[in-house]
Amino acid sequence: MRPGSFFGRFRAVPSASFANAIVVLYAVSALLGGIVYLYFRVDIRPDLERAGHWQALGLFDIKEHFVAIGLALLPAYWVCWRRARGDEPARTRAALTSILALIVWWSFLVGHVVNNIRGFVS
Repeated sequence: MRPGSFFGRFRAVPSASFANAIVVLYAVSALLGGIVYLYFRVDIRPDLERAGHWQALGLFDIKEHFVAIGLALLPAYWVCWRRARGDEPARTRAALTSILALIVWWSFLVGHVVNNIRGFVS
């Protein structure tokens, strides 16, 4: 790639500079999700239970556990990316990034599916 091209400039950004932003944004998303969860637990979950949507509720419970695991992984993620050296293998950084990305997408998809099911129950 040419250094002056769009992709050449994009790749020139040090990836470690995004570690703080990812940690903060994940934590803020988890906090906001916890606030919304109170509404879900009191208002929506009983309707889904009465309608017998146990699979959706199970997926939502797994989502909660995954988000908690992701919160526990954030310090390791931050350390791995902030102290990244060129001579280290990137396997740990890639694994942590992949796990956090999987958790974020899982949470996004399950949240939307449960929200859509709630629309059918109401």
